[in-house]
Amino acid sequence: MTDSVLLVHDDTDRLRTLGSRFEQRGAEVLRELSGEAAVATLERARPDVVLLAGHLGSADLVERLGSREAPVLLFGADIDGGQGSRALAAGATAVVDTGDDDLILALAARHAAQGRRRRLTESLARSGSPRFGVDSLGPSSAMRQLGNQLSLLAQSERTALLLTGETGSGKAWAGRIVHDLGARADKPFLEVRLTGQNPTYLDSLLFGHEKGAFVEATERRRGLLELADGGTLLLREVADLPAELQPKVLKFLESRAFRRLGRSQDLTVETRLMVTTRRDLAAMVEAERFRQDLFFRFSVVSQHIPALRERSPEDRLSLISAIHGALRSVYPEGPGIVSPETIERLQNYSWPGNVREMENVLDRCMILGKGQVSINVEHLPGEFRARPGLGDRRHTPMSLDDLEHQHIDRTLRYHGGNRTRAAKELGISRATLINKIKLYSITD
Repeated sequence: MTDSVLLVHDDTDRLRTLGSRFEQRGAEVLRELSGEAAVATLERARPDVVLLAGHLGSADLVERLGSREAPVLLFGADIDGGQGSRALAAGATAVVDTGDDDLILALAARHAAQGRRRRLTESLARSGSPRFGVDSLGPSSAMRQLGNQLSLLAQSERTALLLTGETGSGKAWAGRIVHDLGARADKPFLEVRLTGQNPTYLDSLLFGHEKGAFVEATERRRGLLELADGGTLLLREVADLPAELQPKVLKFLESRAFRRLGRSQDLTVETRLMVTTRRDLAAMVEAERFRQDLFFRFSVVSQHIPALRERSPEDRLSLISAIHGALRSVYPEGPGIVSPETIERLQNYSWPGNVREMENVLDRCMILGKGQVSINVEHLPGEFRARPGLGDRRHTPMSLDDLEHQHIDRTLRYHGGNRTRAAKELGISRATLINKIKLYSITD
């Protein structure tokens, strides 16, 4: 299927040359010179992916574009780490901090496919397995405790769940884990982002509508609450739920009943509601920007998801391994392992953009490292290559052999000495692992 791309840049020559590269690959290209024009075009044409020039990518514009559920990629060689992190926090899907058109085209094609699936399902439906399981949380006591808590929350399968934390910290992913650990695991898991949505459209999306309920309602449509019957519906950024819809959500939480637009009778479903927020809902209640009774309903069961900078290096290593493992199925010709020096820099980075930023960086590395054995430092963005020991702890001089020894030892201990599972995570054969165990005299 042909990709449709919205390309936004204030340089007409750049619009023409990069747009031509996409058209040579068979994509449909929409070109705009400003952010305002891009918002209007996105609303009208609903392309699969948006490519936004980095210097145009204010947090406000990124949020307005991303609220339409199209993946937004910020691109340009002049994007620094801080700007990239702010864009990711505002809702950008990825930051391509390079002028390499081949990399831009490859990432855009991947995210366009995701955008097309979103457009076709209209709900960000996720019917397969979650990207990562509880094991990817990491081996620290804090992460093990979080995993146990998520397991317990899975048993309260009728109670609404509030997940809090910074943008990109993995709140929706934690919600999916809770869903999959509970009795609803074989039922639908749907999620939708509330930020920037028109209240009437959102009313129809969540609760459905009858034919003729409004001008564009040419047929009856079931809402997400109904489509998720027996399963879970996750509302991302519930602080942005329009005031006029808050009573309807409260009614559903109290009675499991709701009413489609244009319908005179209630419907009842057994859908579990989960919500996420990066904002302080209690403060919004104090400011009379969020209903107190609805807040009380959500806060009965809540769970905070910590930012990556609050997790141990070993926890980050587990997540790096999980993300890399997931990307290997997407990029089968990408590197099968991550080099020790690269692991060190990834572990030591502070990750202001959290899990979303880590996914973006490793995604880039898999593309740049195509055909190579390992992800190396040269595949990382500039802020990682600038100097060793970058991040939130001091650099400890260590040879690559010592680092490999340490990494293998930690991986074996994490898997309880199971060599098969450890070899799989490390991306090497069991025989190679045994040889390295002998080489480093590791006691497993």
